[in-house]
Amino acid sequence: MRKLNDRYRLIIYNDTTFQSVWSMKLTRLKVFTVTSLLSAIIVILVILLIATTGLREYIPGYPKAEYRQMLVLTALKVDSLENELYKRDQFFKGIQAIVSGEVPEDNLVIDTSSFSNQIEFETFNHDSVFQDKLLAEQINLMPGGKSNRHLSLSQIHFFVPVKGVITNKFKSTTDHFGIDLVSEPNARISAIMDGTVIFSGWTIETGYAIYVQHNADLVSVYKHNSELLKNEGDRVKAGEAIAIIGNTGELSTGPHLHFELWHNGAAIDPEQYIDF
Repeated sequence: MRKLNDRYRLIIYNDTTFQSVWSMKLTRLKVFTVTSLLSAIIVILVILLIATTGLREYIPGYPKAEYRQMLVLTALKVDSLENELYKRDQFFKGIQAIVSGEVPEDNLVIDTSSFSNQIEFETFNHDSVFQDKLLAEQINLMPGGKSNRHLSLSQIHFFVPVKGVITNKFKSTTDHFGIDLVSEPNARISAIMDGTVIFSGWTIETGYAIYVQHNADLVSVYKHNSELLKNEGDRVKAGEAIAIIGNTGELSTGPHLHFELWHNGAAIDPEQYIDF
């Protein structure tokens, strides 16, 4: 301990003239402290360099970017498989209960013993109650005095889902049953006609997708969205915002809208009926 505080002098001489050029007083404790601090700083800088750059992928055992992406996709698929297996098990349990004469667990049993047997009914004029609603529906379904159900597709006015550039056209031979539209970031996607949302959710391949059932046996499909603004069962109007353009799903190659149009269960080319 006494030697740690002993003073030393570091002197640099000119080899020719033996003149003192530079000198510094040192102690063993000071040398040990400075060396430790420099070593700690170097170690911290090396750790930050590895952690914040691509050098971390060269660490033995560290997974590559594609491996991490595969792990995430695998976890999503496993989660979907677990949900499907649970639904299958519940379905089989319900079938077994029905076959054995029992009531399935998920059935709702209502106890009607507390209901009164004496129920009074009041008559009212149905026409006066529903007249406005029926007239409104008839107006919506009868542009120009005819119902959409009896119009050909060429007579129907479609609202453009999103303004953009078509990067991939309809090709049924390659199973590309729609068109790809590239638009501005966070652009809103609109319904092409009045209709009802029949699906609004997430799928692994198409990301956030929404399906809308219209009159005239038409179904419009909007895929790879970043956000959905409507739920299943919601009524939508032509031009109403239903989603935000995005880049979700395994089949997406960049921010865009994959738009499909189905008529009588068959995919049709949207460019033949909508001016994009």
